[in-house]
Amino acid sequence: MTAPAPEAKTRAAKPVPEPLSRRRWILDLVAVAVLQLIPIVGFWPTFDGPRYLVAALGGLALGMGIAVLGRVFRWGILAVAAATIGAYFLFGGALALPATTVAAVVPTVQTLGMLALGSVMSFKQLLTTIAPVAADDGHLIVPFLLALVAAVLTTSFALRLRSAGWALIPAAAFLAAEIALGTSQPFVPVVQGVVFGLVSVVWLALRQAWQPQAAAVSVGEAAPSRAAGVRRVLMGAGVVALAGVVGVATSAFAAPQSPRYVLRDVVIPPFDVREYASPLQSYRAYVRDHSDDTLFTVTGLPKDARVRLATMDEYNGMVYNVSDKGAGSSGAFSQARTNMSAEAQGVEATVRFEIGDLESVWMPDAGAVRSITFEGDDADDLRRTAHYNESTDTGVVTAGLGKGDAYTLDSVIPAVPSDEQLAKQKFAPVSLPKQQGVPKDLADVAATAVAEASTPIEQVRALQQFLSQDGFFSHGLEGQPLSRAGHGAERISTLLGSQQMVGDDEQYATAMALMARELGIPARVVMGFYPDEDQAGGGVFEANGDNLHAWVEVAFEKAGWVPFDPTPPEDQVPSDQTTKPKADPKPQVLQPPPPPQEPVDLPPTAADDRGSEDEDGFDATLLWMILSIGTGALTVLAVLLAPFIVIGVLKAARRRRRRQAERAADRISGGWDELVDRASDLGAPVRPGATRQEDAGILTSAFAEPRVATLAHRADVEVFGPTEPTPADIDAFWAEVDALVGGMGRSRSFWRRLRARLSIRTLLEGTRFALPPRSAADAHRAPERTDPAAQENE
Repeated sequence: MTAPAPEAKTRAAKPVPEPLSRRRWILDLVAVAVLQLIPIVGFWPTFDGPRYLVAALGGLALGMGIAVLGRVFRWGILAVAAATIGAYFLFGGALALPATTVAAVVPTVQTLGMLALGSVMSFKQLLTTIAPVAADDGHLIVPFLLALVAAVLTTSFALRLRSAGWALIPAAAFLAAEIALGTSQPFVPVVQGVVFGLVSVVWLALRQAWQPQAAAVSVGEAAPSRAAGVRRVLMGAGVVALAGVVGVATSAFAAPQSPRYVLRDVVIPPFDVREYASPLQSYRAYVRDHSDDTLFTVTGLPKDARVRLATMDEYNGMVYNVSDKGAGSSGAFSQARTNMSAEAQGVEATVRFEIGDLESVWMPDAGAVRSITFEGDDADDLRRTAHYNESTDTGVVTAGLGKGDAYTLDSVIPAVPSDEQLAKQKFAPVSLPKQQGVPKDLADVAATAVAEASTPIEQVRALQQFLSQDGFFSHGLEGQPLSRAGHGAERISTLLGSQQMVGDDEQYATAMALMARELGIPARVVMGFYPDEDQAGGGVFEANGDNLHAWVEVAFEKAGWVPFDPTPPEDQVPSDQTTKPKADPKPQVLQPPPPPQEPVDLPPTAADDRGSEDEDGFDATLLWMILSIGTGALTVLAVLLAPFIVIGVLKAARRRRRRQAERAADRISGGWDELVDRASDLGAPVRPGATRQEDAGILTSAFAEPRVATLAHRADVEVFGPTEPTPADIDAFWAEVDALVGGMGRSRSFWRRLRARLSIRTLLEGTRFALPPRSAADAHRAPERTDPAAQENE
């Protein structure tokens, strides 16, 4: 039998000593660790301290350990993936979520749930939180997960693939992810790039220099000098190092402060203003229940400055609310940051707020806020959930403000222009939501009020004086004239249709804004606080129910939004305790809309449903939730299945390449290679570099299939024969290959066949797919596969 001779020759040709293999392992593991440390260090500005290093370095160690074990025990892709997922859930609690574990080690149900959800949502949460982010709330999942996955892939590729260049792909992807998820002011970016490139080049150079050459050298040819190889490596490393030093120096002088664009700068934070009820609905409750309670105190408020709580620009017949109709609306909030209101003009002021009895998500502020600094135990939560609208100068803290919270604002307090300054100014062309449910005759009332006005400012003053001079003030509390709470269409109709207009800021501000909008005047309602006229600026202002107000802002072309107070003075009360309708009412004109009458004292507390006009209609919110959950599930499923799809595509492309090789002999040789690779995936102990007869002996023993030996002999005849095989011979050969592959698969279990389809063993370790098709002449001169000595050295 001729098989032993090649085997003996193969073993004799093995030139690689054990120390070289150990040296390769050390080189690969050191290079991988350094490449992974570069993006880990790059996360430093994103987090508020070094605590994230525990999670990131732990993920790196786990990932490299899994990859090493997979290489030693020759695990397939499924085993490596399972080990990675298991390590993520087993060690993720201790490294990324220690507060949810038992004794900071043992994961709990809460830990596992947060890890499962955090594998997708933690990236979104990190991007929508102001940097530097706290190490709590699941943010550490991001560096832990990225380091774990990148370490597994990079180390596996480095230890299993012939070329180390493939291992640079996941390492570079980790670095790109760190840049995208980081901040616009990176941590030593030039050093990161130069070190990454230097390590990559030196690693590839050493791998190439240490690449065994014995298999490619003919008998009698001298092997290359080891000393010469070392000199080439050292010279190449020196050139790269010199280039790195020059690059660092040049970049430091050329662009020392150049920021970079990251995802954090473009991602819109997940804030839905519809979740919160209109603050104006609670106006009467604040007045009634907190008239003497200190809701909050303000220090450093300039004279004549106002404290804003909320700005509303959308009316639906029931409430004046915050709109979410696109950019510039009262609901266009973005994550609070340190460079807000850059174009604001006015008096700069530092104003400090201390929250007392106020419990609200609406954040009191003053002027145009440039930056916010929170204090206290909940400072991180407040900072993380703070949002600000630069168009309306309104802030929201979704975590909720409560007693003991404090923060300081760096603001710009705009000056209020006089009527003389506004005399020649036009209204600003701003876009506001369309009003709904407005009383029908309101436009006529407004037109009558401004009949004698000729300029924009005169029209606004006419509306203001119509209400403040002709109306009467009352909160409707005990001992005061009757004045119902609320500002729905029916309440506004009653206010304007009565013989005596009686109400407070809630009704008068709403009425003026509605009338102004009916005349095409850009107006909105603001709810907030301001001290009495005799109180000096700069002192301590205590906000309570007595100094709570609502006013109207009108947009002028050059002055911006200017405040107007349509509410009558508090001492302007009606002569009797009742409000009577006018002598000649017009009920057919001022007809109240369908909504039911609001309560007398308690304002509605539930948010209005603006998403549907019919309560029994189609629930769009539910559909959106279902679609969102379904889309998220499909996205996660696609991400999980993507590697397996890629494996299938690569194997199909390999088969097609072999089947459609340029020369007929190469198609026969490719068919045999396809058979051997499929058998190898099914677990056959095929040795790279063996002859077809040796392969046939192994496959016959593994699958009890005697036809393999016949097919191997036929392949040798077709490849090494004097004539090229015909198309019919090729088709018949491949048909027999497919039949043998099908028979081998049926001899194995379902799970073994599934593992074979997902195995990347032949893609990573074989050379049949990587090398181009050889000519028939080459086939006569050299073996079909890589020399076993070279493969063993890898």
